[in-house]
Amino acid sequence: MKETVGLDLGDKESTFVILGKEGDVRETGKVATSCPGLRKRFGRMEGALIALEVGTHSGWVSRQLRQMGHEVIVANPRQLSLITRSLKKNDRNDAETLARLARADIGLLSPVEQRGERAQEHLAIVQARARLVEARTALVNHVRGTVKAHGERLPSCSAAAFARKAEEGIPQGLRVALLPLLEAIGWHTLQIQRYDREVERLGKEEYPESGALRQVVGVGALTALTYVLTLEEKGRFAKSRQVGAYLGLVPRQQQSGERNPQLRITHAGDRYLRTLLVQCAHYIIGPFGKDCRLRAWGLKLAGEGSGNQKKRALAAVARKLAVLLHRLWVNGEVYEPFYQRKEAAVAA
Repeated sequence: MKETVGLDLGDKESTFVILGKEGDVRETGKVATSCPGLRKRFGRMEGALIALEVGTHSGWVSRQLRQMGHEVIVANPRQLSLITRSLKKNDRNDAETLARLARADIGLLSPVEQRGERAQEHLAIVQARARLVEARTALVNHVRGTVKAHGERLPSCSAAAFARKAEEGIPQGLRVALLPLLEAIGWHTLQIQRYDREVERLGKEEYPESGALRQVVGVGALTALTYVLTLEEKGRFAKSRQVGAYLGLVPRQQQSGERNPQLRITHAGDRYLRTLLVQCAHYIIGPFGKDCRLRAWGLKLAGEGSGNQKKRALAAVARKLAVLLHRLWVNGEVYEPFYQRKEAAVAA
């Protein structure tokens, strides 16, 4: 039995509790949340089991601690009700709870895999692009709303073309207020296009396996690269079906006796990749989607029902798409939109 450490990460300082081999509290204290601080406290320590929660610093901290020879468990905070619902919640108690859970059974922490440094750096490009898109959307909505409040409307167009096409429709009295925003929107568009070119380059040169995912019509370079970077290792899932749960696209469960209500999806995992998959689902079952088995299944599920039923259909299509992309990644197969129909034709 190793010594067990619970580490509650803070932005500047982190709190730790060290349990001895018999489970007794040997030491508590604080350590600077920095590479020198971690090395000073844990660098000379004999290999221990260290538990910490997912957070801003968990990626680089876990890599540093592993390089020092420690076994590191990164816990999923969504599953740690002993911490999140504690009536005596403080950094010291949280650290001790992490240590005791790790000592009793690592599975109780619902451990997650942290991305490697290289994948994290490339994913930062995708995340930076997403922030620019959000900022541009906010600016476009503000310009449209301001013009609408003065009794005018701007022409419908894509966000990429908005800065160019909207200028003529800006009322004279609003030009001083809104033309600088159009310039900002145009700058955002140029930077987003720059990121798009980098995403294409990364997909082709650094992650060629993402090309197999783009066989599915509706899945572009951004979604394929984000999928590969987020999952990082295709072999981390024993079955492709597990990817749907990993990305929070499966319904919650609250079954008790005869009662088994239909609940919303869990929203666990990476939110941005989940958003991209839902956007792909929108295209697949939308008016411009190409005919395929997945589209037919999604349209049947959506039916002519309510908006909630269509939302459930989108989530279901996104879940099936996540599973399909993993299978294409693992097998490297040629995508067959109607593979069952092809098998039937061959059998005939």
